Formats: sequence, C-alpha cells, structure tokens
Amino acid sequence: MSQIQPLNLETVAAAPKIGNPAVVGLAGFGLTTLMLQFHNLGWAGVGPVVWLGFIFGGLAQFIAGLQEQKAGNNFGYSAFTSFGSFWISLAAILLGNKYEIYTTSGTDLGWFLVAWTLYSSILWIASARVHLAMFLTFTTLIIGFVLLDLAHFGYPELTKAAGWDLIVCALLAWYMMAHVIFLDLFGRDILPVGKPLVK
Repeated sequence: MSQIQPLNLETVAAAPKIGNPAVVGLAGFGLTTLMLQFHNLGWAGVGPVVWLGFIFGGLAQFIAGLQEQKAGNNFGYSAFTSFGSFWISLAAILLGNKYEIYTTSGTDLGWFLVAWTLYSSILWIASARVHLAMFLTFTTLIIGFVLLDLAHFGYPELTKAAGWDLIVCALLAWYMMAHVIFLDLFGRDILPVGKPLVK
C-alpha cells in the first residue's frame, strides 16, 4: 500500500476572493426605496419605481439574498430575498392596477403593508445583534411602514412623513453599503457601523 504524499502547498491554488453580496442588496434596497419616496413626496412619477422594483430593488436584491444563503448568512438571506420579493410584488401591484388586472384597493395595499410591517419587526429585533447602523436602518423602516399603514387606513397626510423617514432609511442602507466597499478597498474602517446593541 503506497504512502500518502505530503501536500505541496505550492501546487494548491489560492481560493478566489468572494465579493460580499450585501453591497448589491443594500444598493438595490436603498435606491428603490429612495425613488419611491421621491414619488410619494410628489417629485417624480411612478414609472421609475415600477422598473426599479422589478430590476434593481427586486431581481438584483433577490439574487444578492441567494448569494447570502451560500455564505451562511441567514439574516441577509431572509432580508434580501424577502425585500427583493417585496419590490417585485409592489411593482406588479402597480402594473395590475394600471391595466386593471387583479386590482388592489387602497385598503388592500394597506393590509399588504401591515403584513410587511410584521415581518420587518422580526428583522428589526434581529438587527440589534448585527450593529447599530443595521438597527437604525430597520428602526426607520418600521416607522415608515407604520406611517404608511396608517396612511392607507384613513390618514393619507402621513404619506409625506413616511417619505421623509424612509429617505433616511434608504441613505442608512447606502451608508452600510459604502462601509463594506470602503473597508475592502482601503483596508480600514472609514465608515464605522457601531457595535451590536444586544450581545
């Protein structure tokens, strides 16, 4: 029986560097959220929201979530695939209403948002174990969802308040995206995200 030869490290190819899918997930979430608020504040039409909802906030974010699954990150896996699905669903609702296919009333959309508020509450609790920036992102997201919930159940004036709050949420998502990119490129923490609130 032949002996096992020692491993020659010189012949072992270095494992390729794997990019962090969060940079795409956060970018898509942030940009699409920002565009929706531009619409809610009356600055832009709904067209860009629909197409971003399908492509960047939807498909690209969903793919980022699947890549998080491969990395073993259940938080990112759940968040990015779910919110990718949220944007695709919302874009489909807007198109369905436009062309009168399975139309959605204001109250229907309100319950849709309530369901997402409940789901987001789970991630909000979990975000306290990630870092401060993530916790603040989900805190502003929850506030925005609650304001939109109320706006669809009799308080439409709260839509603009939700718009300003969710602009902050979108920019926080981009802050975390920039944190990851800058840390990788500069080799040091240029944009700190803080420590977890819960250990």
